Amino acid sequence: MKPLQSRPALIRSVPFWILLVASVGLAAGGAVLIAQHLGTMTKTLGDGSATGLEVYGGQSWIVVGATLLGTGVLGVLLALALAAATALVAAATPVVAAETAAEPFTDFSDSAETVDAPAPEVADVEDAVTEEASAEEAEAEAEEIEPVGTR
Repeated sequence: MKPLQSRPALIRSVPFWILLVASVGLAAGGAVLIAQHLGTMTKTLGDGSATGLEVYGGQSWIVVGATLLGTGVLGVLLALALAAATALVAAATPVVAAETAAEPFTDFSDSAETVDAPAPEVADVEDAVTEEASAEEAEAEAEEIEPVGTR
């Protein structure tokens, strides 16, 4: 019987391949933009026929190309890091339901560490209630307010 897998392998993962292909495409597109505009700028500046559009516009296109190139390289590095992390982390092995049902549950009711506290006696509870009531009466008598002007 073929063993079950809990997650697909990275090679069959569509998001991984989308990340990798998009990153390589961005890097290649950025490199092409940089090469085209840098070549045009270098040629026209060298022979003295450069216009403002070629010089100033070319610089902006080179910055856009460098951003795309950097983003593509970062994506490729992220895909490589993801592949390395997946290789280091082992896939979880699935547990068959029949195996878990066969295992008995742990019963902690017969544990030797169980401590039974003695139940309070009825007389102790009645004495505590009586003492509390007499303490409240004593406080109430002590807090009586004297009338003003009885000095």
